[in-house]
Amino acid sequence: MENSGMVVDTGIFIEYLRKQDKSRTILASLPNDASLFVSAVTVYELMMGATDIQKKRDVEILLEGIPVLPFSEEVSFKAAEIYHNLRRRNLLIEFRDIFIGATAITFQLPIKTLNRDHFQRIESLDLV
Repeated sequence: MENSGMVVDTGIFIEYLRKQDKSRTILASLPNDASLFVSAVTVYELMMGATDIQKKRDVEILLEGIPVLPFSEEVSFKAAEIYHNLRRRNLLIEFRDIFIGATAITFQLPIKTLNRDHFQRIESLDLV
């Protein structure tokens, strides 16, 4: 299924949540008409880092209206394929990054990330 838009990686949201001047963040610089998506794994990572009620609410507000792409059986098969490919090439990355990359590939979407070094190792993943 061909989609237009992009998957936004966790680091983009973390940068936005941490910076005082929100206008100077990558998230704020994305076009207003961009179709943004987030992986269920990113939701997990953000909520894991939300250490109090206010931070949890900030994450919920930030993600409001952004469709969450599921970690499905198809995504898990793609993640395993990516893992074996990276392991064979001695280029392993953090497993959650593999899951997010597999989500983007499965839904045929490019990814916007601050972590280009890791994500560019995943073959057939397009980076914005």
